Amino acid sequence: MRTIDLRSDTVTQPTEAMREAILHAPVGDDVYGEDPTVNALQERLASELGFEAALFVPTGTQSNLLALMSHCERGDEYIVGADAHTYRFEGGGAAVLGSIQPQPIPQEADGTLPLDRVEAAIKPDDPHFARTRLLALENTWHGRPLPFGYLAQARELATRRGLGFHLDGARLYNAAIAYGRAPRDVAAGFDSVSVCLSKGLGAPVGSVLLGSAALIAKARRWRKVAGGGWRQAGMLAAAAMHALDHHVERLADDHRRAARLADGLGGIDGLQLKGCHTNMVFVDVPATRLKDLAAHMASHGIRLSIGYLPSIRLVTHLDVDDTAVKRTIDAFRAFAY
Repeated sequence: MRTIDLRSDTVTQPTEAMREAILHAPVGDDVYGEDPTVNALQERLASELGFEAALFVPTGTQSNLLALMSHCERGDEYIVGADAHTYRFEGGGAAVLGSIQPQPIPQEADGTLPLDRVEAAIKPDDPHFARTRLLALENTWHGRPLPFGYLAQARELATRRGLGFHLDGARLYNAAIAYGRAPRDVAAGFDSVSVCLSKGLGAPVGSVLLGSAALIAKARRWRKVAGGGWRQAGMLAAAAMHALDHHVERLADDHRRAARLADGLGGIDGLQLKGCHTNMVFVDVPATRLKDLAAHMASHGIRLSIGYLPSIRLVTHLDVDDTAVKRTIDAFRAFAY
């Protein structure tokens, strides 16, 4: 029985075509800037998303960290959502490694930061306070695309108050598909954007940080300091290039399957559907039944992320087909809540 893994879209396996691209990638030493495939990936994404430069890095956590450390100096502050990945799920790296103070703002249900609260949190120019230097957003947030018009409103505030503007766009391409817009439109207006290639796009490793040439030069230095310099990384960049060529438009299939999964789970007594956003479905079951549910689903060859978030998150991706969706619905229906 084939295992169905719905814990995250990070669990995808490279396709055979992607493995072929990896096998035949021309490579060089990227620390010297000599890997042709890495350079091609960086140039491509910078051009396609509307930035001067880009930097290929191992992880989205490192990409966001490099952005924060390139925008801010020691003792500076960034404004961020209280449930944002950069604040809550990245080990406090900005504070630990960058001496950068986070100023969290509670998010609305749609993932936005109320702009009046953002503005009120900006510190005056006074030595008693950390210097507010950056506003950071996340899109998508728990699968939710931020309201598209909100992005321009936040940009206006950041510009008016002299703040840098960063996007954790780990799932930027999912947002673009949901909006029905070009990825470049989603990235527009930001001073820096982090894009993950190893989630829904299905590459095995890697994120790209985009920004001005000056910001990326700083990020490259910080990448080396953080131990992120790598050598013949072109094999990984080739997988990312293949993903960009073949796995962007198919994200719509993941969104469709998530909607089908949500529809099938919505009518089950004892199971509360909390929401469906892009490729993520959220459900609640009685807390006393979580352990038994995990064992039940495992017996049906289905892996879930239970206990990590308040709700159970089910994530569709390129390794989850229509048959897997049906098996998952049937397994949930067979459980005694």
